[in-house]
Amino acid sequence: MTTISRFAPCAIALVLASYDASPQTSPGPAPVVDGAKTVEKASRSAERDLTKSVAELNELRAQISTEKLPLAQELSALEESVIGLRRDGDKLQRLVDAGALEIATLKAQMKARQDELAYVGSLLDEYARTFETKVGVGELQVCGDAIESAKQATENKTLTPMERFGRQTLFADLTIKRLFDVIGGHRFDGISVDMLGTVLNGQFAMIGPVTLFRADTGVAGVAVAQTGSPNPIVRPLEGDLANSIGTLVASGEGTLPLDPSRGGALKALVQKTNLVHIFVKGGPIMWPLLAASIIALAVVFERVIFLLNEQRKRSPKSLGKFFAAVRKGDLADATSIANKSKDCIVTTLGYALEHRDQSLGHALSYAETRSVKRYRRGIAILDTVITLAPLLGLLGTVTGMMGSFSVIGGELSSPGAITGGISEALIATAFGLVIAICALLPFNYLNNRIDSVETEMLAAGAQLKLLVESRDHSHSPSPIELDLAVTVGGG
Repeated sequence: MTTISRFAPCAIALVLASYDASPQTSPGPAPVVDGAKTVEKASRSAERDLTKSVAELNELRAQISTEKLPLAQELSALEESVIGLRRDGDKLQRLVDAGALEIATLKAQMKARQDELAYVGSLLDEYARTFETKVGVGELQVCGDAIESAKQATENKTLTPMERFGRQTLFADLTIKRLFDVIGGHRFDGISVDMLGTVLNGQFAMIGPVTLFRADTGVAGVAVAQTGSPNPIVRPLEGDLANSIGTLVASGEGTLPLDPSRGGALKALVQKTNLVHIFVKGGPIMWPLLAASIIALAVVFERVIFLLNEQRKRSPKSLGKFFAAVRKGDLADATSIANKSKDCIVTTLGYALEHRDQSLGHALSYAETRSVKRYRRGIAILDTVITLAPLLGLLGTVTGMMGSFSVIGGELSSPGAITGGISEALIATAFGLVIAICALLPFNYLNNRIDSVETEMLAAGAQLKLLVESRDHSHSPSPIELDLAVTVGGG
């Protein structure tokens, strides 16, 4: 802008000079002298301006020459600065690229570590869930809380991954400690229940696959797991074996019988039951059932002996002689035969014949009733036992279930008591049904024999009545009557 402003007067003077020198279109001729002066004047002015402009141009050239080197130096410095900035930019870009690559690598490593942590966590979770089925009997009382905490670690969404993994590793440490504890046998305090559901405090001893228990009350035996309860049930042992197991559990030292079957023989020993154990487990209602069974057994034996004795006394010959004497009309001889005979039918007919004067029919009915009554003696007792035994069993069922429901309402952690009440109910019902069934068979047999004897008595009585009435009316007996008499007499 400075150079242009300096050259402006020269340019204006040149323009004016060219304007004055151009031909004029005016009608009159221009004065020659004035024009030459004007041109000269303009020329001098232009020369002065040109000289001044040249001077100024030289001055500007000198100024530019003096200012060019610092600007060049400054430009070089700026170029060097740009080069350095570009170099720094490239370095930063390389750092950014390396950082991005490193971040991607770190993300991949984090993903791999997260997958590993999830895999290990799933293994620990599965280990915690399956470990519960592999612990010894009663050990859930010791490590049950740790197992439950490890199982709930994956389900609790409020826990951080580190807290969840910490719980699982804590449980793993506990199981490793347990592994060293069980080597050579492991003893710990705990709670168990007996066969009737009574809670017992005592001490457990794990020796191989067998878990032994000794209660503070002195009961010793093999502990067996209960489904749904951390408290196992104790199968008590008796005799020297129980004493030796009690000493072993209490002191940690003692004699344990060798069991090559890895506990199978010992479990078979404690699970073996007899009638006494079953009777005790049946509850108090078993005593009335026992009394009923004894009464029924005594009645059956007495009736069988009675029938055998009566069968031994039967004498078809005496019956035939009796009817032969009646047909001959020798009633005194017939009465004498009946009095000497031990056959119940002959004695019945003899009693009726002896008292025929009052009423032969009434005498026969009375004699038959008296004889049949001897056969029916004890049948009512047997019938009562057949009816009473199932009812007593049902009563035992009700009392046992009442005990089970009372335990459910009171202590949910003792399934042994619940199963004890159910066992009592089932045992009482089973014994009642067995007694009724066993009594029903001889009852029907005895009734059948009584009906047979009663039918035979009725037939013999009808024959006697027919013979006596025929004699009284002076009628001889018909062939049909004789055949009937022979048939009855032949037994």
